[in-house]
Amino acid sequence: MKNNNSLFYTCSLIEYIGRNLKQERSVVVTLLGKEFVARIYKDADVLHCEPIEKIADEVIEMKSLTNGVFDNVVSCRYEVPDYWTIGEVYERLIEDICGENESIDFIAETLCKVYNSWISKAISNYNTDFFYQSRQYIHECWKAGEIIQDAG
Repeated sequence: MKNNNSLFYTCSLIEYIGRNLKQERSVVVTLLGKEFVARIYKDADVLHCEPIEKIADEVIEMKSLTNGVFDNVVSCRYEVPDYWTIGEVYERLIEDICGENESIDFIAETLCKVYNSWISKAISNYNTDFFYQSRQYIHECWKAGEIIQDAG
């Protein structure tokens, strides 16, 4: 399951909503719930035809999401990656974890697990280069349960 456009869109939408509401991405995913995340994923091929801002507004209203205080964009001392870039980081990691399993439920469950784990905080820290690392390195860190330090 490589280059899953529906997963890319779903992760980018979560990132967009998190930035818009100043919520940690784990909070956004928890508030959306696994079933709603699965619905976004399933309908992503249609949703992406509209501007992401419009879809985000509809999701925020539908799920009554509120503002928080987490602002990793304003606290970033360097160039801020766009929400598509971060969506791609999550997409690739979730693809690598899921392997060939293309079940919508499994993908939604894995997505929720990733966003509610330690690695989401690492990806959301734009003052490090973690999110720029190779997909293989990020996946190895996931499997190890921590950021793997360079032995060199």
